[in-house]
Amino acid sequence: MVKETYLGVDVSPLSYEGIINEVKSRMARKEQSTIIAVNPEKVITANRDPQVKTLINESTFQIPDGVGVLLASKLKGGKITSRVTGVDMMGRLLDFAASNGHPVYFYGAKEEVVTKAISEIQKDRPSIKVAGYTNGYEKDEVALVNRIYASGAEIIFVALGSPKQELWIKRNMINLPNVLVFQGVGGSFDVFSGMVKRAPAFFRKFGLEWLYRLASNPSRIKRQLNLPIFLWRVLVGKK
Repeated sequence: MVKETYLGVDVSPLSYEGIINEVKSRMARKEQSTIIAVNPEKVITANRDPQVKTLINESTFQIPDGVGVLLASKLKGGKITSRVTGVDMMGRLLDFAASNGHPVYFYGAKEEVVTKAISEIQKDRPSIKVAGYTNGYEKDEVALVNRIYASGAEIIFVALGSPKQELWIKRNMINLPNVLVFQGVGGSFDVFSGMVKRAPAFFRKFGLEWLYRLASNPSRIKRQLNLPIFLWRVLVGKK
């Protein structure tokens, strides 16, 4: 897979279907895969924090979550033709797991959020095998890893926020050889639980979720300024 690079940060050009096909092949070979969402804010952070940049670039799939990454690819003649959002990638992986019998583990968020998310996911995907779950307040990491290992999970979704979730994955992959797919999903459990509403379909279709979130919460303006900063730096070739 030839990846695109923006300000020193790698991005995978694959679609949802392409990633699922790659994951399926890697699972058949018992190879572990990690999935991390990349957006302009995370790229800007990575340019300030070498650890974040390393976490992103060492991942198997760096999905183009932000519309800014899609625009950057178009400006530079790249091959990224559509966004691959973290929450929708999680949905595709859940469908894949349900169809192929891969047990899934959920780690992170508040107790009421993760349990409600699992309940809603099971309603939509009755055949899914839930290996187990743990809320995000577990203090004993060794006990948690042992619990996940014993569960027989093959796919795990980690909702601790970035980069905490990616650091957790990096530390514990070696101790979870049975888990073949790790995705850091941020606030996705809140969305699947129904406790947080996504932007309307119109905004999602045209990559304008950032505008909807800004209109809903104007205090996000400082974070949203990362988009023009990112695009300007890509255009002029500066870090």
